Amino acid sequence: MASYSPYPEVTVPETDLWSFLFQRPERTFPDSNVILTDVATNRSYTFSDARKLSLNFGRTLQSKFNFRKGDVLSAVSGNCIDLPPIIWGAVSIGAVVSPLNPGFGAADLVHYFKDAGTKAVVTQKAQYEAVSKAARDAGLGQDRIIVIDDAAQDVWQADPAAIPDAAFAGRHSPPVTNPTQDLLFLVYSSGTTGLPKGVMLSHKNVVANLVQAAAIDRYADGKMLLDHTDKALAFLPFFHIYGITGIISAGLFLGLNTFVMPRFDLQTMCQTVHNHRITYVYVVPPVALQLAQNPLVDKYDLRSIKLLNSAAAPLSVELIRALHQKRGIPIRQQYGMSETAPCTHSQTYDESKEYPGAVGRLIPNVTAKFAPIAGETRRSAKEGELWVKGPNVFLGYHNNAAATTEAFSEDGFYKTGDVGYEDDYGNFVITDRIKELIKYNGFQVAPAELEGLLLGHPAVGDCAVVGIPNGQAGSEVPRAYVKAAKPELQNEAVASEIVEFVKAKVVNYKQLRGGVVFIDEIPRNPSGKILRRELKKMFASKI
Repeated sequence: MASYSPYPEVTVPETDLWSFLFQRPERTFPDSNVILTDVATNRSYTFSDARKLSLNFGRTLQSKFNFRKGDVLSAVSGNCIDLPPIIWGAVSIGAVVSPLNPGFGAADLVHYFKDAGTKAVVTQKAQYEAVSKAARDAGLGQDRIIVIDDAAQDVWQADPAAIPDAAFAGRHSPPVTNPTQDLLFLVYSSGTTGLPKGVMLSHKNVVANLVQAAAIDRYADGKMLLDHTDKALAFLPFFHIYGITGIISAGLFLGLNTFVMPRFDLQTMCQTVHNHRITYVYVVPPVALQLAQNPLVDKYDLRSIKLLNSAAAPLSVELIRALHQKRGIPIRQQYGMSETAPCTHSQTYDESKEYPGAVGRLIPNVTAKFAPIAGETRRSAKEGELWVKGPNVFLGYHNNAAATTEAFSEDGFYKTGDVGYEDDYGNFVITDRIKELIKYNGFQVAPAELEGLLLGHPAVGDCAVVGIPNGQAGSEVPRAYVKAAKPELQNEAVASEIVEFVKAKVVNYKQLRGGVVFIDEIPRNPSGKILRRELKKMFASKI
């Protein structure tokens, strides 16, 4: 039986993202409103600055790189206030933006560049070496690399004052003719088998999600939770769908002044909240845990925070209550994924206090149902695999028709792979996941990818990777269970060698922080599938 959103349906404009953000007539804040501030330097951009910078960059892509509608700009960059105008600039000419983790090495980037059909890359000096090597290996010219923090380059103009106001005074029309189908973002989502898949999101997918999420961001009295007078703090990665939609795009839509940190640091976060009276902070469970437990927080006044917004992994009820009791800060949960642009469920401000532990109710225009889990006895009659449908659900996987077909039911629902239930009040609770991704500090790690690497080591005869708890809320670390190629190889020295072998081949968050454990046989079912649950039981029995 299908479940429907308790909220009235919203009208999703048939428009492209750039026009929606920069040219909608109902915008309630002035052009002079500051929308991006660099925490380290206090450099900032107003709405007007962002518009000029984006249009100027879009024009540069066209004139210097011959960009046309549908061409792909890959962005390999850490968080900075220049990245959003660059993304919007590509969007302004109908280009497709593919954000990538700046921690990836050259070997990873080659795959993404080739799969996406990258035409140019935006990066920073810190990532230039890896990007340069990957570009060569992918057949992309070095002149196609744009370094945004290099003053010697004239491709990216970071000073809006240097751009004449008259240059972009008129109305701009991006060449997006079919917002429902025209591609906007190509984000890569880790899969449990094979290489990461490119999630194709259209203009309508993202515009819909911005409208859907904003519709429920109100207090019980109907007043908007956030508006252009609010200040947000952003340190979660912009290359993630949560960053590119939930932070960058939603922040501009609401007119928030988003203070940008390149990465999370507890002291810098607390200082920024204290000094600038930040009202809204995007977090993941490990950050929430530090806020609740670290005595450093006691030195700062965080009372300006209206709400913490948590996603990427479930929050425990205990952690939510600890934040309320110790810090007086409410925290709400949202649920979603790359394939849903990203949000499908959200708590309101009031629900965050009334229903701790839930991920909220369905946002407007989203339908859901719980399907039986094939080959598995559910833990309760309520539980099933969550399937969702709505205007924010993605177009499919890039260059992967088989995976796209497998991802959808015959009646058009996207199969999330997560297990949960709906309570009597319409709150959804996520209890488990079918998909075997390991979530480490908000990042997704695919066991199959690590297993493929492990099998390249001569000491490994068979292997399986699972996530084990690391003491941080909502976070696990990858552990490898290995059947040695020869019995005499089962020793600590070889285990350490295997850990280092993998470390040299993967980005930081994919490392085997849970170590290597030798076992006699990898548990599998008759069809050969790894029984990961048995390995987790093995770990639990030895705690």
